[in-house]
This record gives sequence, C-alpha cells and structure tokens, in this order.
Amino acid sequence: MKKIFLFFCCLTLFTISLQARPQHDVSGPLRVGIVPAVDSLPLMLARDRGYFAQEGADVDLVFFPNPHEREMAIQAGRLDGTISDLLTAAFLIAAGSDFRATSLTNGRFGIVASPQSGVTSLAGLRGQRIGLFPNTMTHYMADSLLATVNVTEYEVVAVPNILLRLEMLLNGLIDAAVLPEPLLTAAAAQGAVLVAATDNTGLDSAILFFSQRALDTRLDEIRAFHRAYYRAAMEINANPDAFRDFLVQQAGFPAAVRDTFRFVTYTRPTLPTEQHIRRTLDWLNARNLLERELSPADFTDSRAISGWLN
Repeated sequence: MKKIFLFFCCLTLFTISLQARPQHDVSGPLRVGIVPAVDSLPLMLARDRGYFAQEGADVDLVFFPNPHEREMAIQAGRLDGTISDLLTAAFLIAAGSDFRATSLTNGRFGIVASPQSGVTSLAGLRGQRIGLFPNTMTHYMADSLLATVNVTEYEVVAVPNILLRLEMLLNGLIDAAVLPEPLLTAAAAQGAVLVAATDNTGLDSAILFFSQRALDTRLDEIRAFHRAYYRAAMEINANPDAFRDFLVQQAGFPAAVRDTFRFVTYTRPTLPTEQHIRRTLDWLNARNLLERELSPADFTDSRAISGWLN
C-alpha cells in the first residue's frame, strides 16, 4: 500500500511545474495530460519509442496524480489535449469548454468486493455498501454494471480519494469499491474479489479530448499524434507480456501488479457512437447534473482521425 501511495504522490511534482506556467504558446509542443491509468500506456510507449516525432508531432505528456488536477489544467487553458472520459467531457462542455472528443481509448474500470464481505458476484452486491466518487465515472460504472444483473439497490459510500477507497475496501469498511486500473489489479492481488470489469461491455467511456483551438490550428500534428498512439497500441497488443517491466519501470505502476496485470486490447482510434454518448447524457440528465442541455453532436470532432492513417 505504501508503494502505491508513493507512486501517486510522486506524480504531483509534475503538476507543480505545470500550474506555475502561464497558458502556453500554441507554437510549442502539444501538451497532452494523462493520469496513471491503462489507457495512458500507448502514449507513454509512443513517447519512449520516439513515435510522436517520427510521425510528425512535437508532444509533451503532462502527468497528473488525479483527474481533478487534470480538469483544473484544462479549464486554465494549459493543455491542448488529454485522456478524459465522456462524463467529464459533458461537465466541461456544458460549462463552456471548447474541447471535443477525437477518439475513444481503452481503459478498464471494475467493481471489487472486500475480502471480508463474502460477496463473489455482482448480484451479491444488492443492498451492499459500495465506495465510489458520486456523480463521476465511478458512479456511472457502478450503476451500469449492476444494471446488467438488475441490481439498483445499493448504498453509495462517498470516497473521492481512490487510495482511501482501496484501503477501506481491504479493511472491510465498505463491502465493495469501484476502481480503475492499476488499483483494480492491486486490490485483487491483496485478496479483494473482482466481480465485474468493463472489458467487452461497451461501457468504456475513456476518450482522447482536444481543444477546438488546437484542432483548428494544428490538425496535422494531432493526426500524427493519433498515428503514433495507434502504432504504440498495436505494439502492446502484439506481445503484452513483453511490456510487464514497462508497466513498473516507465509507466510507474505498482510493482505488485507486474505479473498479474491483465492488459486491455487496444483498438484503432474511433469516435464514440451517438448511442454511447446518449447513454451517458441520459444518466447525467436523470440526475440534473448538467448546466445546460447537450446533444451528441456537441461532443466530437472527426477531423483528427478522418484519413489519419498512412
């Protein structure tokens, strides 16, 4: 647990230097924000392999220890793009942000049951206490995954801090928790029971998200960025086990997950479908969480992947 905590704390150093800078010049590198998650791995590999430069993009990956600090940087105009999710995109667009989704990415969320809970299935979570961050992607994932087994009754335990959520889970203070990778694997390695994950469910809502200003002025570079991402993603797909050391040494994942981590299968860049976006909007609108009404057309810009592959 201490190693995982240090992993997240160290990433705050990247954020300090970012917050000290004024809004960057559009002529500098494309500044793309990432958090420690499985959908960031192809970007890290593309950087380390030199694929961005080879494809014709000057890219500066900016690490954030958590999504909240990443969103602050977006709102302050310090990023050209980021990996985000459809819920966050909806909040930002409704508040006036000019960012648009250019492609889905491939992440993984899941629900893990506490070792002390006795729960071994999604259906077993009916009426149980589930730790998550209300009105965010973790809440949406809990509702969506539980709906697949017709479970709507559970107690939301608000735990915004994901490290605290993991600790509470392992100590039996909550019955289950919604976690992203790599903490999902870390929890299972310490005795928690993985009862559901978003693989092959159509629920994955992680996206690449770029500002309209960047898309309007640097479209060729953003297309090159997507090509480099795809090259790296396909390289990982071809031999995932070859990247287990990369997880720990370059991507900073906890050493405890090196041998047990289950890689996602990365896909060719593609826009989220209207149905995918509408399902997200329906969930948000049912809770009156948006400042204004949105439609799927407000979310996407297809130019970055239209004819992008050489």
